[in-house]
Amino acid sequence: MFQSNVFSYINVLDKAADASWLRNEAIGHNLSNVDTPGYKRQDVAFESVLKRALGDSRYRTTDSKVASLDLDRLAPAVYTDHGDFSYRLDKNNVDVDNEGVMLAENQLKYQGLMVGIRQEFANLQVVMK
Repeated sequence: MFQSNVFSYINVLDKAADASWLRNEAIGHNLSNVDTPGYKRQDVAFESVLKRALGDSRYRTTDSKVASLDLDRLAPAVYTDHGDFSYRLDKNNVDVDNEGVMLAENQLKYQGLMVGIRQEFANLQVVMK
């Protein structure tokens, strides 16, 4: 049987895009709860999970690391950021300016991931011709 890891990078990019989408939703929740007393901002952990998964073996190529990734371990997780920290009297720790910057950063990251996925499929089309 022919074995190929042709979709390895696409699968990782897909997981990263899902995490970026989830972060966008978390930022939206943060912005909608900016005036809710006691609300603590939410964020998504994915980059650290990916780094840990790729960094398990130092002396391998990136291609072999990506090909051997367990995609089930690349699950983004929503967490409460600085749950006990607040600089406001109402104990809410959402900063509108910071959330706006994070939203813009996340949107650029998502757009870059979409470009990467399209490029990987374009590469596959070239190979199939």
